[in-house]
Amino acid sequence: MARSVIDPITRIEGHMRCEMEVQGGKVVDAWVSGGSFRGMEKVVEHRAPEDAAQIVQRICGVCPVSHNHSSTIAAEKVYGITIPNRARIIRNLIEGAQFLHSHILWFYNLAALDYVNPLNALTADIADTFDLAKTAGTSANTDFADVKARLEKFADNGQLSIFSGNWFDADGGTAYKLPPELDLICTAHYLEALKYQARSSEIAGLLGGKMPHVMTIIPGGTAFVPTAQKLDDLWGMVNEIYDWVSTTVIQDTLAIAPFYADGLTWGGGCGRFGAWGVFEAPSMQMNDRYLPAGVLMGGLGGSVDDVDESKIYEYVGHSWYEGDGLYQSPDFTTNPLFTEYNVEDRYSWCKAPSYDGKALETGPLARILVAYKRGVPFITENVDKFLTDLGKGLGLPGAAPVDAAISMLGRVAVRQVETLYVAQLMKEWTLELIEAVKGGTSADFKPEDYATDNFDGYFETPKVNSGSGTGFWEAPRGALYHSEKVVDGKIEGYQIIIPTTWNLAPINQNGEHGPIEQALIGCPVEDIEKPINALRLVHSYDPCVSCAVHVSEPATGKHFETVTNPWGVR
Repeated sequence: MARSVIDPITRIEGHMRCEMEVQGGKVVDAWVSGGSFRGMEKVVEHRAPEDAAQIVQRICGVCPVSHNHSSTIAAEKVYGITIPNRARIIRNLIEGAQFLHSHILWFYNLAALDYVNPLNALTADIADTFDLAKTAGTSANTDFADVKARLEKFADNGQLSIFSGNWFDADGGTAYKLPPELDLICTAHYLEALKYQARSSEIAGLLGGKMPHVMTIIPGGTAFVPTAQKLDDLWGMVNEIYDWVSTTVIQDTLAIAPFYADGLTWGGGCGRFGAWGVFEAPSMQMNDRYLPAGVLMGGLGGSVDDVDESKIYEYVGHSWYEGDGLYQSPDFTTNPLFTEYNVEDRYSWCKAPSYDGKALETGPLARILVAYKRGVPFITENVDKFLTDLGKGLGLPGAAPVDAAISMLGRVAVRQVETLYVAQLMKEWTLELIEAVKGGTSADFKPEDYATDNFDGYFETPKVNSGSGTGFWEAPRGALYHSEKVVDGKIEGYQIIIPTTWNLAPINQNGEHGPIEQALIGCPVEDIEKPINALRLVHSYDPCVSCAVHVSEPATGKHFETVTNPWGVR
């Protein structure tokens, strides 16, 4: 046996290490590690819940809205608040804009370079590229000749940066498999994605005051009151993004998939999935959210269970914290204690969450599977269509099985169904907001007819100022949990469990590896010095270690930890 290490893992958020034991060309054991202490729970102690909702979103610049939203929901539970309908719609729109930004950014600008070789596009035939785009059903409105000319100038410059290929194209390797014409299509969409992920953030900024770290999602509702001009701008932008998403993300995925079909046979992980639900429906119930809550402990063959907070635990025996205890949520213990990096003992700043004593994968795959089992119409229809089209692309006699989604490539692919769903919902919510503020139908709406300068219908005041509350929600990367205990308007305890903590979990109290570690076991490794498939697998989870672990030093000078992490980064 031999060890293979990826440190640091690039094209993710934050610092992460992956160590694997390899035998016979496959991973037989694995350990993944988050590289620095977060401690945000300590920062918000003794502050008001309203302050916490603004502070905790500083955990991350990619998914700040979700942290704000989850914390705000927890505060509203404490305060006994049910938010007004208009606030619900506006908050959905801000969250949806962030989801679109994150999904577009991840698929094209982070993960795509695992499969797409921009320099190979230099040999593409332009006429064949247009023909392939039409055949694939993907956007053919791009000027592919212009993109190729720009790439040629870029290549002549010699400063290739992330387009160099690195492991994937080194020493005449064959890790890249796409024909030049498909590489050109996907490279063009890579460049277009820079615009559309930015446009998505522009929507979040329009409704949230700024982005990242929005200001208008607050306990009680929203501080945003729409004007005619802003509604008009919003309608234009959501349609622009939908038009692009609907002609690229699924089509590109289906075009790429046949060249990497082996990725459907490994990387399934723990086989258990959890989603806390996201995007509120008028009922404001977790199981009725547009992407509903649920837990699949038996995989697709089992039933969808309702989420039970009492079954959530965190174990610290293999993490750099005091003791080796198992803590039931909500638990407000966060006492860091770095020893050394040792995969036989402690090796991560991430704790090990478990649900009913077992590891649980969260993320877009989990959300899609739960929504599929819950019978959400858009999800069932479009997942079935995707699997049918995938089957055709792979030359199968029928649709690809749903179980194929539980794999490395499946995890990448089904996320695009969610991207399209959110893009569609953004249009629906915009029309719903127009109808709500106009008091008529969207067909009656004329921007110049509507203006308001008060918060009636957008905000509710607290009923009490002491109690406990938990915000079950979702970030783009998966299940998000903020819980707080409040006494006389001040926080006395706070707990956060974010998606990557679930997925990046070290070995738990039962000796079970976390989801990514389990997924890595069995992963094929052709070159121990360049474990390309392992990197693809980690990227399929879209880890955000900035959320999972985060250093914070308050202006007071108070330190929550003073250690150096195992790679020498403070």
